[in-house]
Amino acid sequence: MPAAFELSKVSVVRPGKVLLDSVDWTVREGERWVVLGANGAGKTTLLQIIGAHLHPTTGTVEILGETLGRVDVFDLRTRIGHTSTAVADRIPPAESARDVVLSAAYAVTGRWQEQYDDEDHARADQIMGEWGILPLAGRTFGTLSEGERKRVLIARALMTDPELLLLDEPGAGLDLGAREDLLASLEMLSGADDSPVLVMVSHHVEEIPVGFTHVLLLRDGKVVAQGPLESTLTAENLSVTFAQRIALDHVGGRYAARRAAYGRRANRPIDASSTDAGESA
Repeated sequence: MPAAFELSKVSVVRPGKVLLDSVDWTVREGERWVVLGANGAGKTTLLQIIGAHLHPTTGTVEILGETLGRVDVFDLRTRIGHTSTAVADRIPPAESARDVVLSAAYAVTGRWQEQYDDEDHARADQIMGEWGILPLAGRTFGTLSEGERKRVLIARALMTDPELLLLDEPGAGLDLGAREDLLASLEMLSGADDSPVLVMVSHHVEEIPVGFTHVLLLRDGKVVAQGPLESTLTAENLSVTFAQRIALDHVGGRYAARRAAYGRRANRPIDASSTDAGESA
């Protein structure tokens, strides 16, 4: 399978802070990845890199056959769907849900004087129908529930039929029912033959949809582990990633994690370089 994107020795450095530290990562067509890590681990920075919104301080990045620094990023971004709170914050509250989706054809937030043809309208309605939000088409974005907004944003990201879809914490802020509805839809998307390459950032293993194939674990900007989900998402690797001893359950294709409680050692921080980091939780 050809690579959808490849990062080689990628670092992002800001005054007094290393956000990413020499990251190597290759994602191939047909793969569905989840990126896990604590707050400040570098997950969103990583997504900005592969979304062509941020250039690394050092290292090379190839996305969809193009090299950052040698390509018009505005053209490249049209091939990438991206959902995040930053995108949501740019959408006018009075914008209709249909126009939120439709305006992705021009890569704008907030309709103004763009002209959309019948094909654009048909595509927007098709995507909204597939995501069960067509009845919301006339509602304003500001009146939607958090779960409804997440679905509208994903429909917007799919509007241009992207080759790569980036989901930045799509389950954040959702109640249990809304989260499960979203995960069911993501499971269907991950199993579709025409699905783009998927990369989802999350804090929680409970939010990993069935059908995702690989995981990347980050701590303090460094890769703890990466590879196939079934062999890489382990209690040992999670313990290093989140700096405490984690127990992991896997039932029916879904994961659940909790802190492994056995006396005072349950609270002892895990150091990525320690010799006992691989002890069973």
